[in-house]
Amino acid sequence: MLASKKLLLLIPNLGFGGAQRVFHDHSVELANHYTVTEAVFNMDEGNIYPSENKLVSLAVDGGGNALDKIQNFARRIARLRNLKRELKTDVCVSHLEGADYVNLLSKGAEKVVLCIHGSKLHDGNINGVVGWVRKKLLMPSLYNRADRIITVSRDINPELVESFGVKPEKIQTINNFFEVGQIEEKARESLSAAEQAVYNAAPVLVTSGRLAIQKNQAPLLVIFAELLKRRPAKLVFLGDGELRNDLTRRARQLGLRVYEAWNEEMMTPDYDVYFLGTQKNPFKYIRPASLFVFPSAWEGFPMALGEAMICGVPPVTTDCPTGPREILAPTTCTPRQPIREAETAEFGVLMPMLNQPASLPADQQVWAATLDRLLGNAAERDRLGKLASRRMQDFSREKIFQQWVAVLDDVLAK
Repeated sequence: MLASKKLLLLIPNLGFGGAQRVFHDHSVELANHYTVTEAVFNMDEGNIYPSENKLVSLAVDGGGNALDKIQNFARRIARLRNLKRELKTDVCVSHLEGADYVNLLSKGAEKVVLCIHGSKLHDGNINGVVGWVRKKLLMPSLYNRADRIITVSRDINPELVESFGVKPEKIQTINNFFEVGQIEEKARESLSAAEQAVYNAAPVLVTSGRLAIQKNQAPLLVIFAELLKRRPAKLVFLGDGELRNDLTRRARQLGLRVYEAWNEEMMTPDYDVYFLGTQKNPFKYIRPASLFVFPSAWEGFPMALGEAMICGVPPVTTDCPTGPREILAPTTCTPRQPIREAETAEFGVLMPMLNQPASLPADQQVWAATLDRLLGNAAERDRLGKLASRRMQDFSREKIFQQWVAVLDDVLAK
């Protein structure tokens, strides 16, 4: 262990998000091994996940027109280069693509490590002219400058090699870790009487994640409406985001009775779908659910899925790139063609993706039938829930950070 080494961690912002949570966890844990400083582009989104480590803002705005963005990009590079020199940084680890570019282009004598949180090939937000530039120019030309690239999922690796020309010897996978004990403890917190009444009224399906394109929750509403034709149930959404109004509107178009926590309505069992927003302790809402449903179009190594499994809730998830198959079916390979039927895996149920227009109606029917079957089989739910909880012991803090420290020490020694 190279305890005296200076480690700089870089991320665009410290707002709400899975990458930001991972960044915080890395910062806290790595401070036990190195001198850690955090850096962000700006503080516009606050600091949702604060640590006790030193935090420096480069104080460069985002947004604006094309010229503004170019100028801000250059300012970030210059200010990060100066910060690295000032801190005498030994290694800079960046999280998220925008930070990766700034980290690489400001590189001096320090080592550079990139942490890749998700699929680049399947990311629906990488589109248009800027997306083309990112995929065809920036990633292929810059990523090989890194001393090491850490991916959070094994299935990201072939994307980087085959689509972006990254040298395979630079790439290593280290999965995200989970605070298993803390999550288990928080999951035992009791619901309020009104909340418990909802859970007592009918089996509850719960999903957790930002209300955003990536999480692809809209088809889940159609599936749930179909499920209600077969049996009573409730659907609980944990999280908030830019698609909040679109999703609540779509739910009402489907004839679903919608509860919205932000309207300060009284929570009763009279609703079908419950939008609870961002919760300080989401786990107490997940633990008593019958199933955890996860309809994402793409992922990295999904934190919400793993957290639900720690809570002992059987997971039903799209077999999307990347992460769900690695967690639920670790001994299998990613199929060449998307699955079209439910696949009961070792630690949960993998399902068809819900973003293919040609097959979407049939895929939604597969989902509805599978959810109906599972809700009617308490023994199978109990079996899958126990297996899911057991699986997550593989991603404890101790096991994962032994790998991170080994990688950083190796990079620093060269």
